[in-house]
Amino acid sequence: MKMSFGLTFRSAKGRWIANPSWQCSKASIGLFVPASPPLDPEKVKELQRFITLSKRLLVMTGAGISTESGIPDYRSEKVGLYARTDRRPIQHGDFVRSAPIRQRYWARNFVGWPQFSSHQPNPAHWALSTWEKLGKLYWLVTQNVDALHTKAGSRRLTELHGCMHRVLCLDCGEQTPRGVLQERFQVLNPTWSAEAYGLAPDGDVFLSEEQVRSFQVPSCVQCGGHLKPDVVFFGDTVNPDKVDFVHKRVKEADSLLVVGSSLQVYSSYRFILTARENKLPIAILNIGPTRSDDLACLKLNSRCGELLPLIDPR
Repeated sequence: MKMSFGLTFRSAKGRWIANPSWQCSKASIGLFVPASPPLDPEKVKELQRFITLSKRLLVMTGAGISTESGIPDYRSEKVGLYARTDRRPIQHGDFVRSAPIRQRYWARNFVGWPQFSSHQPNPAHWALSTWEKLGKLYWLVTQNVDALHTKAGSRRLTELHGCMHRVLCLDCGEQTPRGVLQERFQVLNPTWSAEAYGLAPDGDVFLSEEQVRSFQVPSCVQCGGHLKPDVVFFGDTVNPDKVDFVHKRVKEADSLLVVGSSLQVYSSYRFILTARENKLPIAILNIGPTRSDDLACLKLNSRCGELLPLIDPR
């Protein structure tokens, strides 16, 4: 199936209009989900047993749970960003040091934001929210920055890498909603227009350097400092207090389930090591191999949104 990912963003009569050339249908959403084998009934039973025996279950989710909501990831075979393009995610140090890089990032994010912010939870997000309400899920740790767990109603939640729906001033620490910044972008760029070619993870799109050159970026309204999404970029580190908090939740749990993560980055992998040190049983639901397959008592290669709703958390 061939799909066009062009996204035109233009100003018309004082209003900004996004014109996507694709529809957010099941077909387009499936473009970002890697191929997986049919559900194995025996594996489903094994996961059901794992969940039934868990009394204080900690769940860790990654990008693989959100691909079924239409958000691409980085590492999935054939469909992730690394497989589709030679582009790489922005580095924290480059963003902090370079005004042109900040300009390019915010121009891309401005165009991609209406689409990214409109994504909705899929059955896997809703299943985990239900598990929490029924007392099965003790704590949820997500590496994702898309707020889909929050949209699904999860409250016992740690967003390990932050959230794209918040913006942070690098100088004074002031936080503002991302939607408020979108309005400021519109005021500063009344005649600017762009056409994007391709979707990227974490809320941005691909633009040419020529399109980016005239884009105006606002400063912090409190101190005039540089603005950054309240997320951990590649090359940055997770707040130590947040790391300690998650380590404590892992030690309080009696089992750990990984959902949609290859665990390639250490910021998440270290919690698997803590679980192993505390002799917690570990189950992994992820299409494709992970860094911790040899530490798991159960590994399932299935779609998160297909399998999790089949599990009875009671």
